[in-house]
Amino acid sequence: MLTFTDLDDARQPMYELVRRLFPLCRSITGDGVRETLRIVGEHVPLTVHEVASGTKVFDWTVPREWNIHDAYIKDAQGHRVVDFRVNNLHIVSYSAPVHKTMPLSELQQHLHSLPDQPDLIPYRTSYYEETWGFCLSHRQRQALPDGNYDVVIDSTLSDGSLTYGECLLLGASDDEVLIYTHTCHPSLANDNLAGIAV
Repeated sequence: MLTFTDLDDARQPMYELVRRLFPLCRSITGDGVRETLRIVGEHVPLTVHEVASGTKVFDWTVPREWNIHDAYIKDAQGHRVVDFRVNNLHIVSYSAPVHKTMPLSELQQHLHSLPDQPDLIPYRTSYYEETWGFCLSHRQRQALPDGNYDVVIDSTLSDGSLTYGECLLLGASDDEVLIYTHTCHPSLANDNLAGIAV
């Protein structure tokens, strides 16, 4: 029978794993997924596979690989008012590279927020349409003053691969149990990290 002590013993390593994985910027492809699988591989024996961009998988085609190094919006005083390094949810996943100066009116077309949840940063993706954008709290968005902003997204979209891992544990029975989790979202505790930790 499972006891509370057993649960406490199991919880701590799971929380520690989530703490390590939370800062990694994961998407459906890229180095964030590889680093996630490397860390998970410290706990279970993973076999890692790479599937090349352009490969047909049923009715889907593996997209180009996306990696990001930095992204920010700077105001006229040079302050980063939106900063990927502070929270990786600030970038629309799969954003194309950008280096521009633009007025707030033009920038607004690339900003995403949740008016009904004004303190939260939404999670957005653009896997299949080459575009770019930033996510921020609605309060933060409303507080942006008119003026010009420097917009930088230091990312790459290029032929590469999709990475996945699998672990086969043989048991005493011929029955199979499949445990599956996805690794394609960034810092989302309940949609990604909880599954990975389990």
